[in-house]
Amino acid sequence: MTNFEFRGRSRTVAIALLALGASLISPVATAAPGDVLVRDLAQSAAEQQAVRDYWTPERIARLEVGDPGPGGPPENGPDGASVAPGTALDRTVGRLFFVGRGEDSSCTATLVRSANRGTLVTGGHCVHSADLLGRDPQWHEKVLWAPGFRDNTMPNGAFVARSLLVHRTWREDDQQSNFDQAFVVLGPDAQGRKAEDGVIAQNLAIGLPGGLSATEFGYPRAARKPGHQGRPEFTGMRLARCWGTPRRDLGSAEWPSSPDMWGVGCDMGGGASGGPRIALLNDKLGLGAVVGVNTQGGYLDGKGNRCESPKPGQQPAPGCARFLTGPQFTPEITGKLYASASQR
Repeated sequence: MTNFEFRGRSRTVAIALLALGASLISPVATAAPGDVLVRDLAQSAAEQQAVRDYWTPERIARLEVGDPGPGGPPENGPDGASVAPGTALDRTVGRLFFVGRGEDSSCTATLVRSANRGTLVTGGHCVHSADLLGRDPQWHEKVLWAPGFRDNTMPNGAFVARSLLVHRTWREDDQQSNFDQAFVVLGPDAQGRKAEDGVIAQNLAIGLPGGLSATEFGYPRAARKPGHQGRPEFTGMRLARCWGTPRRDLGSAEWPSSPDMWGVGCDMGGGASGGPRIALLNDKLGLGAVVGVNTQGGYLDGKGNRCESPKPGQQPAPGCARFLTGPQFTPEITGKLYASASQR
């Protein structure tokens, strides 16, 4: 177990993490050579400003969103709800914009404590992806993070990525979903401030049990339920959340899941990828322990086996519900990535 410095009112979360046996990754840990791949992006102030200039409100408004569907009375429940502003979530969870394989897109990313005071955790496919056949893996470009993005505004500024990090296995085989995680090292904002200046970042926790109650956050651009479709929380314009007791995603007999894949029942669609799965969340403060990231949606039965996805307008099979799952953080994968990121 490593030592970690905690500040202010987040100390209660830290004590709870240590009691549960989680490792709180030290910024001075050393990554194994060759396991981590790094892509340096915008390094100079001019290069970073060019990325900010690229992501105009008009361009963001043109990003693809899901079919608004028939609509219906707004629903707020454990499988999808709005997030009230005014907590640390506004400054630590943000929308991550990028150009991937020539197309504008977005994910979600979270600011975690680090020595460089500007490190995000997100999904691997949010920074590096292959084509539909798993070939020609490419790094994403023009990566920009907007914490607390809301109604096509960036009230807490924007930070441009200067380095992206993924595990080598993710580049070699994007079907190994437990490696679908990444870190992003940010440059300062236009005023020269680091992302952690004046902010209590989220704790990054490794080794917690996957079944602890958790809340998932994201900026989804799609949803299936009529009571969610078309709302700002499900068109990428506001932060959304789901909560409950995570279930392990076992996959199917034909396609067994990678190990350590967990998630809660959730209607958030594309765009929520990379968003945090937070345990021990203090709702009033908006602080907790990031134990994993969202990476894939699908239908699971009560045991965690995959169900067939229903066609639009149809109900899922009895006992099946939609879950948003992703890797639970481990020392072998997350620890190595974070150690490299925090040193940059």
